[in-house]
Amino acid sequence: MTPQKMTKLMICAPSWFEAAALRRVVTEATVFQCGTGTKAGARAGGSPAVRGAGALVVAGIGGGLRADLVAGDVVVASEVRGAGVTYPCPGAELLAAELRSQGLRIHTGPIVSTDHVVTGKERGALAATGALCVDMESAAVLAAAPGTARAVVRVIADVAASPLLRPASMGRMGTAMRALARLGPSLEIWGRAAGPRQVLLAGPRSFCAGVVRAIDVVDNALAQRGAPVYVRKQIVHNTHVVKDLASRGAVFVDELDEVPAGSTVIFSAHGVSPAVRAEAQRRGLDVIDATCPLVRKVHTEVRRFADDGDTVLFLGHAGHEETEGTMGERPQNTVLVETANDARTVAVADPDRVSYLMQTTLAADEVAELVDILQARFPELREPPSDDICFATTNRQEALRQVAREAGLALVIGSTNSSNSLRLVEKAERMDTPAHLIDDVSDISLQWLIGVDVIALTAGASAPSAMVDSVIAALRGLGPVDVIERQIAEEQIQFTLPKEVR
Repeated sequence: MTPQKMTKLMICAPSWFEAAALRRVVTEATVFQCGTGTKAGARAGGSPAVRGAGALVVAGIGGGLRADLVAGDVVVASEVRGAGVTYPCPGAELLAAELRSQGLRIHTGPIVSTDHVVTGKERGALAATGALCVDMESAAVLAAAPGTARAVVRVIADVAASPLLRPASMGRMGTAMRALARLGPSLEIWGRAAGPRQVLLAGPRSFCAGVVRAIDVVDNALAQRGAPVYVRKQIVHNTHVVKDLASRGAVFVDELDEVPAGSTVIFSAHGVSPAVRAEAQRRGLDVIDATCPLVRKVHTEVRRFADDGDTVLFLGHAGHEETEGTMGERPQNTVLVETANDARTVAVADPDRVSYLMQTTLAADEVAELVDILQARFPELREPPSDDICFATTNRQEALRQVAREAGLALVIGSTNSSNSLRLVEKAERMDTPAHLIDDVSDISLQWLIGVDVIALTAGASAPSAMVDSVIAALRGLGPVDVIERQIAEEQIQFTLPKEVR
């Protein structure tokens, strides 16, 4: 693609005083007074000035429909509902995140446009549809100006609980106008980020076989045994997965003493130490083990090497559940190596009886440096019989490498406690590509996107694929998006479920 050009931003404000409030703070965009009411909105939307804009924002005051909306609250439309037609605004969360960074109280949801002032019971009826705010122009403007990046933002001036034309209305109007003026800088940032771009979609991405298995374990346990089902730690490291399972009756606990005696408890995909297993047996818990088979393989290797008399050097990250569970197999014979300095200084009982293993979610190039140092220090160093870094981790890292080298920005979808997702960010950064870890669309900063016309996009092995779809949809709210998928490998492997939940 050619380098991204600055998109021409047009801000449509209905009344003179709304337009004046925005003009005082807007320096790059054009503020167009579109007039009040449906007919005025339609005329404005059809005007050459508005139709020629590359990005369009309708901004002004509006009426709150929900009881918790107060004067000065800002509603960013996820969609605008007109007379029988709905206009999606897929980039709403991107703009909402930028506005929140300015300290404004932001809500995202539907805005409905009517051809008259709405009061009383009619407001209640509109609120029952899920709409947050009502105005008279937005749908008409969007209908007449199709095909542009668009957003609709309304500041609540008039609240659902209070009738119009009361003395208090003037105070609320003043509050709303002050908030409206604060929108200007963020709207211009949105405009600078708008424009066409490519998304290079790395494949494989999202759930690996071990994560699918772990989630299926919880799903089946809930279906077969009913709620609650207890899960020690997060079943996988992703906030969306955990939230979804919790909504269906999974109870996540940090330690087994939080689980009622005799209850069902599931061990997470990251594995546990023998001490945890013994505690579960002592308390009479009904255990279902969702440990990833590839993690279990490393547990087996620790026992074998340690029982042969080796000091096992475990390459991993302190505090990670996989590290704790694996080293807990033979704690007296296992030493953690996190950094190159650790590798240079680690002490062992017998330099001729040393082996190494590693956390399954590390980066291969990160491990290679540590292994080179250890092999130079310990010539008899024994290695695992097969690579401990799981195939899914390796595939996702290589897939991102293929696309990050062509991109101006890499976005990695995953939670902050996801080791494999963090390694993906580091992989892109080692290629000098700016990279960010995001849990979902709301974590994306519009400022990252300014001047970037090619984005590399992937998702860690514990991140749902739906998050990828939502990011692409949000980017389409800023302009046309050409999605190009680069698939470097097909992952066909499936792991058998534990017998307790088959």
